Amino acid sequence: MTSSHDRTRLIADATRRGQGRRGVNPPVERVSTMLSDRVADMRDETDGPSYGLGGTSAARALRTAIADLERGEQAWLVPSGLAAVTVPIMALTRPGDEVLTTDAAYGPTRRFLSRWMTQRGVTARYHAPDADADAIAAMITDRTRIILIESPTSLTFEMIDVPRLAAAARARGVLTVIDNTWAAGLAFKPLDHGVDVSVQALTKYACGHSDVLIGSIATRDRKIGQAITDTFDDLGWHVSPDDAWLTLRGLRTMPLRMQEQMRSALRVAQWMQTRPEVSRILFPALPGDPAHDLWARDYTGGASLFGVVMKGGSEAAAHAFLDRLSLFGIGYSWGGFESLATPETHQMAYREQPTPLEGPLLRFHIGLEDPEDLIADLVSGLEAWTSALA
Repeated sequence: MTSSHDRTRLIADATRRGQGRRGVNPPVERVSTMLSDRVADMRDETDGPSYGLGGTSAARALRTAIADLERGEQAWLVPSGLAAVTVPIMALTRPGDEVLTTDAAYGPTRRFLSRWMTQRGVTARYHAPDADADAIAAMITDRTRIILIESPTSLTFEMIDVPRLAAAARARGVLTVIDNTWAAGLAFKPLDHGVDVSVQALTKYACGHSDVLIGSIATRDRKIGQAITDTFDDLGWHVSPDDAWLTLRGLRTMPLRMQEQMRSALRVAQWMQTRPEVSRILFPALPGDPAHDLWARDYTGGASLFGVVMKGGSEAAAHAFLDRLSLFGIGYSWGGFESLATPETHQMAYREQPTPLEGPLLRFHIGLEDPEDLIADLVSGLEAWTSALA
């Protein structure tokens, strides 16, 4: 029996019959050298990899699960979410090519494009974060090889009409790569909407416990897949069996965790929306957000991550606000079980045309704590904000 529900399919593979007596989870195999009975068998990989870089049981099971989750034909594991972005770009571009992406791109992605790729003859151009799909497509030139999509974008959470942009790119012979971390492969299926490559930081919701760095790449196109495989092999990327095992374990419960965390995030965001200290909430899942209609059309859920633009104030007051919090950790990343808060205004400096802000920009990730307790913590933080401005 097959199911169309991700939460069932993420578990059903573990209980599939016909495999004999075994553990419900694959074993952790820490190994570099694989032995063969005969010399003639050394290069035969029909019975599994011939060397540790080929991936052991947990990694192979995780790759299969990610390919199924993303509705792709192939999936690869890399040591971080950033590597998931950089490998396809390296694989699919040549000197003289151009990558077109949002001015709100994730900072390390932008650094990779401006430093590593520029040195290798590949340039980057940036469109406005709030540009529509037609305006982005109009920027395509003969040199454009890839459109790198972030939807929602980093920090300011603008969204793009991905199906429309993917169709326009395909009509012009341009490839599309999307960072699908915010949707985690659950809330949005880019490959179903015409995108060529979907990448994720599995570090976030798939792992779910803030103790693994890992990323994934998925595609349906075999030619693209071969280019990614060749680049992956040539770079010597490898994910440890322990990290693959931990991520696979987290993947089984990801749908329930994401659903609960988003429910709490909406509760907290709606409360913050009522506060006089807050100018606006940047969260596509929130009714009234400029991107809400696109989100409602294409997404079935989303991350528990959103931005808060304060009303006036200062960076010192923002720091006082965050320092007062006791239930929110102060730290980068998101998608784990714990709530986090970070100041983000300084990250806007790298943009060519920074989005105007009414005050400091803060980013909140809502974990699995009770949302009413988080709200009480935020009340205390806002008292510190007010005191700092007095």
